[in-house]
Amino acid sequence: MAIHKLDLDEFDEIDYYLMAIHTSLEDYRLAYFINKILPINLSKSKNEIHAQTKEGEANFSRFYYYDEEKAVSWNLIQNKNEIISVSTNDFQNLFSNETSEVSTTIHLLPEFKKVDFFLKIDNSEEALNFSEIQQKLNTIESIAAIYAVDTDKIKSKNNLIF
Repeated sequence: MAIHKLDLDEFDEIDYYLMAIHTSLEDYRLAYFINKILPINLSKSKNEIHAQTKEGEANFSRFYYYDEEKAVSWNLIQNKNEIISVSTNDFQNLFSNETSEVSTTIHLLPEFKKVDFFLKIDNSEEALNFSEIQQKLNTIESIAAIYAVDTDKIKSKNNLIF
């Protein structure tokens, strides 16, 4: 009887490219400008990205496009989201029952707290020129910075599985 071995390193391969975007634009405006510059058609996805942290849970907006010709999927993902939690005063007396709202910022990838959005390009082989994409996106006036993220430095890679 033959013994079959699986090499688990094959499953650890990262088959996506990740770009960090710093901007003050809203998500739909950024998607519009990206669609204008690149030959893609990002549209709002109903499947938002759900993340659970110790501060609470949040949903991050996601814009999605699948290029059937090149078999590449594009995701524009929000990195910052604010949750508002209602807390009651610890000291309560007979006549007051005060509550206060506390706003907390949650990040999809906490190790990149200053990044506003990520552009995740899945299943990209050699069909795309990433430096050219980066140069085109740098022409958008409202983008302060855009750069490639080293996927080996991401500690919370599980948040990018969707």
